[in-house]
Amino acid sequence: MADGSLAGFATLEELMEEYIPPEKLQQARRVLYGVNMGQLVTGMALDLALCERAKLMDFDLRSAVFRAAPEQLRPARIVRIGLIQNKIVLSTDAPFAEQAQAIRDRVGQMLETAGQAGVKVVCLQEAWHMPFAFCTREKRYCEFAESAETGESVAFCQAAARRWGMVVICPILERDAAHSDTIWNTAVVIGHNGNIIGKHRKNHIPRVGDFNESTYYMEGNTGHPVFETAFGRIAVNICYGRHHPMNWQAFGMNGAELVFNPAATVGDLSEPLWPVEARNAAIANSYFVAAINRVGTEVFPNEFTSGDGKPAHKEFGPFYGSSYVAAPDGSRSASLARHKDGLLVADIDLNLCRQTKDKWGFQMTARYEMYAEFFNRFVQPDFKPQIVRDPSL
Repeated sequence: MADGSLAGFATLEELMEEYIPPEKLQQARRVLYGVNMGQLVTGMALDLALCERAKLMDFDLRSAVFRAAPEQLRPARIVRIGLIQNKIVLSTDAPFAEQAQAIRDRVGQMLETAGQAGVKVVCLQEAWHMPFAFCTREKRYCEFAESAETGESVAFCQAAARRWGMVVICPILERDAAHSDTIWNTAVVIGHNGNIIGKHRKNHIPRVGDFNESTYYMEGNTGHPVFETAFGRIAVNICYGRHHPMNWQAFGMNGAELVFNPAATVGDLSEPLWPVEARNAAIANSYFVAAINRVGTEVFPNEFTSGDGKPAHKEFGPFYGSSYVAAPDGSRSASLARHKDGLLVADIDLNLCRQTKDKWGFQMTARYEMYAEFFNRFVQPDFKPQIVRDPSL
């Protein structure tokens, strides 16, 4: 719909609740969203003052709880995480400094709420500090790029990390001054003391529809790092990497327990894929996945084209929000709103990662030596697929 809702509803879950009787809805949710420790994933009771704050500031506030089985030799490892999705605030023809400040002010409201809610690891959406201008191919938007060490948006997130003692994942458009001002799509991982732990650059760059990102930056060169924080081992799989199974697997092989997927993706291209991709990755790799998507339709001053025969246009979107958390046991939370800014707060027990590995044995039964040998052959110029042809053809 024009307001960005789903047939007038904020989420698919609300649409289902309206039309499916409660006793049947339970079964539908079980099949669609899985179960955690034998139960549907439910929310937690958040402080009423926080709920009132969200209502006053007009952003969606939801919660989820993921449990693990009690263990005799290990205490529970419960971490409260936060996912923030947001629209841009000012029009894209406003002065860039004003656009950036308005976004920081708005995101600051949700970061503040996350801190008050006791969140210990929070992630923002892809290139959160700017409009997603990569559809336009206009290089003036490179002005939003900043240093991953000293940039204004990074400093903003460092201040929040110090104030609340929480890890902050800050995805930005990075300008690498040490390497001829090269531009990257980068996630900066800020420790709970406000220190910069490290960064990861986007591994896979889309070349589809309006996603003209390769005009601005190319594939990253930081590999698949996993960051050991005070609250667990965390990785960041920026947006388009979610379509690449080996990308997800490499983070798991490096020891990730929680992978954030900060994204900016639009309805016509990917919305039917969105509800299952993060969940599939969590199942296949026995870790938690937190998928974050931006919200709203962004309109630019000049027309641009997609190279697909469609008329030139000025808008990019709608981004459909719907951020959620998926667990290694195949369960997932309900989504944030499709059309509103939002904060999702989730309690996750990291013990569930190893418990799921022990139960399913995916890593134990993998054939890594066979895969390695195949990939080594695949990248050779004279590679021939292993196809067994019916001799009668």
